[in-house]
Amino acid sequence: VDEREKGRDAVLALVQGVLEIADRQTTPGQLISLDQSLRGRLSRNDLIEQLLLGEHVEPLGLRLGPALTLGLLEDLRAVLNKKPMPERPKLTLLPFLMRAMVKALAEQPNLNALYDDEAGLVRQHAGIHLGIATQTPGGLMVPVVKHAEARDIFGCALELNRIAERARQGTATRDELTGSTITITSLGAMGGIATTPVINHPEVAIVGVNKMMVRPVWDGTTFVPRKMMNLSSSFDHRVVDGWDAAVFVQRLKELLENPATLFIDG
Repeated sequence: VDEREKGRDAVLALVQGVLEIADRQTTPGQLISLDQSLRGRLSRNDLIEQLLLGEHVEPLGLRLGPALTLGLLEDLRAVLNKKPMPERPKLTLLPFLMRAMVKALAEQPNLNALYDDEAGLVRQHAGIHLGIATQTPGGLMVPVVKHAEARDIFGCALELNRIAERARQGTATRDELTGSTITITSLGAMGGIATTPVINHPEVAIVGVNKMMVRPVWDGTTFVPRKMMNLSSSFDHRVVDGWDAAVFVQRLKELLENPATLFIDG
């Protein structure tokens, strides 16, 4: 028997077992939790094929995780958050990252794309639609901030808060949960220090936020405390060259470490 067929059969058996467990689970946060609105639309074969896709994509994955120094960003965030207003909500790290991704993708639009496996085509998008992985009582969902390129940092924050809350309440529409062209995921609140985000197929890239920590950094004469965070990113190497991925990640690092540049056009 061909070794590949053996491997496929093993994966099918594993997925079948996981799905049987999922059928018996109703409590959010357990091993598998499918949103109820999707349960009726996803057949077993659909889900199995989606999971099996990882067998082909993941070996071609490219992962990068540079360490960022975020002291300047945190100082700026504290100043901007001193007087929150309805149209200027308190800022977390995510709106800064969203703006950084918009600027970086403007320079590398080939990463703002979807890969059509069946047609073998890469579909590049002009609009930047940021999927935001969000944990909800019904399980993990990915609400989408549409046309992030047309929003300033407060506009990103407002829309992020709106769609994330609708996802958590279970009132998000299909349009609000579909159409992303690149995704942001965050496990920092759960203590994640260095993670390996899984690409949200058919997208070709995902950026992961981890926990910010104070670390000792040598400045040439002594160790000084610095607010640091690892930025974990994954890319589909069938579409994204290693050089392009590295340039993109380094551009994000440059923008986030020098946050004033996020407010400069161009």
